[in-house]
Amino acid sequence: MNKDTKPYRFLVIEDNPKDFMLLVHYLLKHISNPSIDQARSFEEAASCLQSSKRGKYDILFLDLTLPDKSGEELISSIVGLCSWCPVIVLTGYTDFVFSTKSLALGVSDYLLKEELTPFNLYKSVVYNIEHKHILSELEESESRYSKLFHFSPQPIWVYETDTYRFLDVNQAALDHYGYSRKEFLAMTVMDIRPPEDIPQLKAAAKNFQQKKTTFAGVFRHLKKNREIIQVEIYCNTIQYKGEDAKIVLAHDISENLKNIKAIRSQNQKLKEIAWIQSHVVRAPLARLMGLVKLLKIQKEKDQVQQEFFDMIMDSATELDDVIHEITRKSEQISLEE
Repeated sequence: MNKDTKPYRFLVIEDNPKDFMLLVHYLLKHISNPSIDQARSFEEAASCLQSSKRGKYDILFLDLTLPDKSGEELISSIVGLCSWCPVIVLTGYTDFVFSTKSLALGVSDYLLKEELTPFNLYKSVVYNIEHKHILSELEESESRYSKLFHFSPQPIWVYETDTYRFLDVNQAALDHYGYSRKEFLAMTVMDIRPPEDIPQLKAAAKNFQQKKTTFAGVFRHLKKNREIIQVEIYCNTIQYKGEDAKIVLAHDISENLKNIKAIRSQNQKLKEIAWIQSHVVRAPLARLMGLVKLLKIQKEKDQVQQEFFDMIMDSATELDDVIHEITRKSEQISLEE
C-alpha cells in the first residue's frame, strides 16, 4: 500500500515515552513524512498552542492522564485552546459513558490504546480532518447567510408553518415595526395584521402551502404604534433548525402608493384644466374668430382697419393653436393602473 504523502502536522499530548513512540510508529506506517510535535503536560501543550498560528496542526492527539491535568477538565481546556483543530483522545480507559461525554465536550474521536492499529489510527486521522473541514465550511456558510439575513436593509423574518410563530427576525424588521427582538419572537404573524385581515392571511397561507412555490402579494401590516402600512411580501419555504418554516421579505410600499395616488390626482386636475381650455375657453374664442371673419368680408373698409382685423385674426389663431396643443398633450396623460 502506498503511503499518504500529504504534509500532515500532528501535536501529540502524551507523557508516556513508550506510548508516544508507538503512536509515531503507527503513523509512519501509512503516512510518509508527517510533522510530529510532543507535549508532555497540559502546560507544555497550552504554551505550544498559544504560541503557534491558528491552523498549524491538522490533528491533536490527547492522552487523558497528564501530570498537571486530567479527565473532563483536561478535555475542556484543550478544546478551548484549539477549537479549529480536531482532537482525538487516546486512552486506556474503557468507560463508555465517559467516552460519550467526551464527544459532547468537543472531542472528535475516542480511541482505546489497547485496540489501536496503524490502519484504524490512519483512518481516524483522515476521517476527522475531512469531517472538520466540512463542518468549517458549513459554519462559514451559515455565518455568511446569517449576515445576509441580519444585515439586510429590508425587513426579513422566519415563521413556523403550522403555528405562525416567529422563529427569527432581522434588525431592519425590528426597527421598522417598532418591536424589540424579545417582543417579536413572542408573537405570531397574525399579531402584525389588522384583526379584520386575519381570514385573508389564513387563506393566502393555505394557498401557498398547497402550491409549495414562491409567494408574493400586497397586504396590510400593523406596527407596534398601531399604524397600518401597505406591505409587498415575498415568501418561500425553508427548513429552519429542523422545522418547516417560511422566510418572508417585506417591502413597505405605503409611501409609493401615496405618491401614485398624488400623481393620479394631479393627472386628473390636468385633464380637467385641459377640458376647460378645450370647451370653455375655446368656445368664445371661436365666436371671436367668426366675428372677425364676418367683418373682413365687408367691402367698405380702409387699409388701417384691414391691418387691425389681420392682427386680431393672427392673435386668435395663435391662441387657438396653443389651446389645441394643450388639449392634445393632455389626452396623452395616462397612468398604468
